[in-house]
Formats: sequence, structure tokens, C-alpha cells
Amino acid sequence: MVAELLTPPRSVSTPRAEHGYWRRLLPTLALLACVTRIPSFTRPLWNPDEGYLAVQARLLAQGGELYATVVDRKPPLVPWLYQAAFAVAGSGSLTPVRVLAVAAQLLTAVLLASLARRRWGDTAGGTAGVLYLLVSVGLNPEDAQAATFEVFMLPCTAAAMWCADRRRWGAAGLAVAAAFLTKQTGGAVLAPVLWLCVSAGEVRAGGPARLAAGVVVPVLGVAVVTDPEGFLFWTVTGSGAYASFTGSEIHVLARGLTNAAILAVACAGLIPPVLRVLRMARTGAADLWLWSAASAGAVVLGFHFFGHYYLQLLPPLTLLATAALQLLPRERLTQAVLTSACCCALFLTWGLLAPRPELDHARRLADEVAMRTEPGERVLVWGIHPETYWLADRRPASRYLTAGLLTNYSGGRDGPQVGERYAVDGAWAVFREEMTERAPALVVDDSRGKPYGPRGVPGLRRLLAAGYEEAGMVEGAVLYVRSRT
Repeated sequence: MVAELLTPPRSVSTPRAEHGYWRRLLPTLALLACVTRIPSFTRPLWNPDEGYLAVQARLLAQGGELYATVVDRKPPLVPWLYQAAFAVAGSGSLTPVRVLAVAAQLLTAVLLASLARRRWGDTAGGTAGVLYLLVSVGLNPEDAQAATFEVFMLPCTAAAMWCADRRRWGAAGLAVAAAFLTKQTGGAVLAPVLWLCVSAGEVRAGGPARLAAGVVVPVLGVAVVTDPEGFLFWTVTGSGAYASFTGSEIHVLARGLTNAAILAVACAGLIPPVLRVLRMARTGAADLWLWSAASAGAVVLGFHFFGHYYLQLLPPLTLLATAALQLLPRERLTQAVLTSACCCALFLTWGLLAPRPELDHARRLADEVAMRTEPGERVLVWGIHPETYWLADRRPASRYLTAGLLTNYSGGRDGPQVGERYAVDGAWAVFREEMTERAPALVVDDSRGKPYGPRGVPGLRRLLAAGYEEAGMVEGAVLYVRSRT
């Protein structure tokens, strides 16, 4: 019985039943998606990733070239998405992108519901969709509510599994490619998709070849459209120091355990049924276990354990919990939904009420930057809050929007592996050239005692000493203007 419930049967529904089912379920999921994303609309932005993307989108709209004059360690789909949203609705607000994030979460829930329904029936479909949306906010709000890479990656990973479940291998490959081009770790879904392809006996029928073509062609196409060498460097080969575990082991492990504990609270309704079924049987749903394992590996990859990394675990965990609940008494399903709803309410309250001191600091600093400079002047903000450029509506003087790319601090390093020697390869030569060709009208040292400040970065000290003088301070951030002499 366990194996029958946990393996994916192929059911057929009549068109009328199909239409009626989704007509009832979709409004519920849409309402829940909107409710769970309400906190995201209450702040101008949630974290530096949103700020980075907003600045990138403005630079691209002004003629910047991705992986040349506009750089980041991420694939291009989300910067392009921000650019498109800004082109339609203006770049002064992230509201259009937040609406797209609601749509992304809804699409993920619908795909999971469709997968669960195909395998375990109508009730399971509704269960998977509802449970996913309830747990989707179960992290620090700056991780769960931000409209960044993981939120837009998840519908791609769910779509890959949905297509593979229906043996549409070319489409599954396209979805895997979209997940990778949203964030590199999205490519982890290839493991369960490939397993489904092989286990379905599609090798001789050319399934793996169609899957490979679906993955490779879009990725190569994007590389050609941007810059092949730059694309390879910034998305794959140029992050050696960033991905290293050495230097801040205790700091990073503490973050990882903290975020895992937060997610465990959010998933308090999902984890017990999964563990209970594990004690009953260890068979079936191999693709879901492989998807979970691959997602866990993606969370670990790079050894940084930021909270938003954990979002990748939620779709497979939701489906595993849905599968487990089919084996348990009905009251277990009710208990799981109610527990998840209570936890969701807790995280929504956190998102609505929690103060965001770093955002307040960035806004005050941006006001000062805007007051001291003209709209056409370039500014250098030496810190890890690129949103300052966006809030001040000033163009950055460098393609490196955070000091982390020039010191490795952006990886969460708090000591030994922070400094010029750990910067992105070749970055300092480019940075010095930028400072010579278009010296910023204003330099803001926003390090505030962190190890990437001028004291530990000789290149920054030389820049300030050569042509700048201190002109003021905003909550620990020091402002420098060009010397009068």
C-alpha cells in the first residue's frame, strides 16, 4: 500500500472534471498567494539583493552591458526581469517586481498541486498547493519576502518536475535551463529530472538527448547574447574565494543552524508526517527524495547558508509531506494545515512589524548623497548596500556595486579572508581604471568598522588620499568630496 501511494500513478481526468477542479482551487491559491506576500509591499526594499538588482536594471536601461559594465555573480534572467518591469512601470518602485513575485509563488503552488493531484488524487493536489504557500514565508522576512533570485527560480524547478512527470523531456530541459539561468543552484533539479527520464525507460527513445538539448541550447544562447567569456566567468569560474569555507567557519555555521531552525519552525506542520512515514516504510517517491537531496546540496554549496537559499527546499518538502499525509488518518491532514497556517501567521506578523534598521540607514544615507550631488554626477558607495544608489537615484562610479566584490566581504566573511587579495580576479585593475577615467564626485565609506574599511584596504586608502577630503558623517558612514586643492 505504501509503495502504491508514494509512486506516481498516471491518472486521467475528464475535461469537465479538470475544469471544475481548477475553477475551485485556483481562487483559493491566488488569494493565499496574495495574503502571504502582503509584507513584501510594506517596505521599499527588503535586502541588498533587491537593491543590487534595481541598480543593475537601471544601468542596463542606460546602455550598460551585462558581464562587462554591469556585473554580478548571477545569471541574467532576474536582472532582465527587473529591467523589463522598470521599462513598463518606471524604476522608482519595486511594486511591479513584487507583483511578479506573487505570480511566481502562485505558479509554483499550481504546478505542485498539479503534480500531487496526478499522483495521489484531488485532495492531495489542494493540500500541496495550500501547504506550499503557507510555508513559503517561513524565514526571516528579508529572505522570504524579497523579490529575488530564489522566488523566481522555484516555478522553473517545479515546471521541470511537472514536465518530467509527463515525459516531456525537451520542455523539462528548457525548465531546468530557466532555473539555472535564474540562479545557478536551480540546476540541481536536473538530478531528479534525469532520474525520472532513465527510470521511465526513455534512454532508447532519445529522452536524455531531448533533455540535454533543452538544457544546453538556451544556456549557450544566453551566453552568446551576453558575452560568452564574461558569462562563464561571472556565473561559474570567478567565485573561488566566495565559495570557500575557510575563514569564517563558526560565523557561517551559526548562520546555517539559525536559518535551519527558523525554517523548521515554519515547517512544523510538514516535518512530523514525513518522519512518521519514514518509520513505516522507505520505499517510493524516489524522485522526490532525490529532489530534496539535490536541493539540500544546493543550499550547502558555497558554504554561506543565507536564509533565502533555504527556499529551494520547500517544493520537494511540500510534496513529500503531501505524500506522507495520504498514508495517515484524516485528522493528520487537518492538523498539518492548521499548524502550517498558525506558523504562517507568525511569520507574516514578523514581516509586518519587524524594524529594518539597515534600510533606515540606507535611506538616510541616500538622502545625504542626493543632497550633496547633482543628478548627472557619479558616486562611489564603499559598502554592502547597493540600494543606496537606487534610493539616491545616482549612477555608480564603478561596475562593482558592493565592496564585497573587491574584498570578498559580501560572502559573509568576517575576518581572515577579507581584503584585496580575495577580490574577484582582475577586479582591482579595472576598478583603478574606472576611478581614473571617471572619478566620483562623492565617495561614501559605509564600512562602519567592518574589516573591508580603508584601514584594511590599501587601494581605497590611496584613492581617498590622492584626491578627497572628509566632508561629513551619517550614522558612522564617512563622506568624502574632491579636494579643493
